[in-house]
Amino acid sequence: MRARFLSGIALSLAVAGCVAPAPRPQPSRPAPMVTPRPAAPLPPAPTPAAADWRDWPLTPGDWVYRQDARGSIALYGTPGSDAVLTLRCDAGARMVYLSRAGAGGAGTATIRTTSTARTLNLTPTGGATPYLAVALMPRDSLLDAMGFSRGRFVIEQTGYPTLVIPAWAEIERVTEDCRK
Repeated sequence: MRARFLSGIALSLAVAGCVAPAPRPQPSRPAPMVTPRPAAPLPPAPTPAAADWRDWPLTPGDWVYRQDARGSIALYGTPGSDAVLTLRCDAGARMVYLSRAGAGGAGTATIRTTSTARTLNLTPTGGATPYLAVALMPRDSLLDAMGFSRGRFVIEQTGYPTLVIPAWAEIERVTEDCRK
């Protein structure tokens, strides 16, 4: 019986020797480190305009008042650049001219103050520096509304940047010059 047992083991070993050995598992190599590229920085998101125009940031610049042979003029803009807005008292014509920088044909602009909003028709001035202008009577209530607006007034015109202008004394100085 022992011989049978041993011959059974021998036969099992012989048969097992005919089978290909199972592949040994290779030790796993760590995956190569991939260094992520930094994402391109996104441009800063534009500051959303507040819902109320009275909270919008002012157009950069300052008011300057001057007198000349024609009357007086108040210019708003950054020093060393053309004014983005002017108010001129033409004493001979007894008119106040409101002009904003811009080239192009005639168009409408809306002026908003704390007490009023009015749409005006602006026409090109035809000068060396392009402006769009409108003539106002010196006693026009819009001039007082601009001068006494709480902190600022706004000029909106399609195709042009919105101007947010501080309501400083220069506006009333030019207006009063034309009322004399």
